[in-house]
Amino acid sequence: QAHFVESGGGLVQAGGSLKLSCVDSGRPSNNYAVGWFRQAPGKEREFVAVISQSGRSVMYADPVKGRFTISRDNAENTVHLQMNSLKPEDTAVYYCAAGPTLNRDSAFYNYWGQGTQVTVSS
Repeated sequence: QAHFVESGGGLVQAGGSLKLSCVDSGRPSNNYAVGWFRQAPGKEREFVAVISQSGRSVMYADPVKGRFTISRDNAENTVHLQMNSLKPEDTAVYYCAAGPTLNRDSAFYNYWGQGTQVTVSS
């Protein structure tokens, strides 16, 4: 089964950039779509972006469209989330997980990682 580990989070000023990585140390990652979600304190987990098994299809949440880019390297079992023009409202714990297809609903995802903290200061 999949086993995800997220990394790349940290503290950055507004307008800055971070690149998150999601490595699957379990089965090959090209067997499923991989989504990124985030959860801010006191808020529900929300969809950020998802990439298809092949990497040819992607989908973004409206708040991050044009600023974030999701990509995958199946040879390295890794999915990246490049985050540019970061805003304080992007502050959250970011998680990756496996899904059967492109979907915004976290209920369809499994094998959640432990998350990585992203903090954007104003």
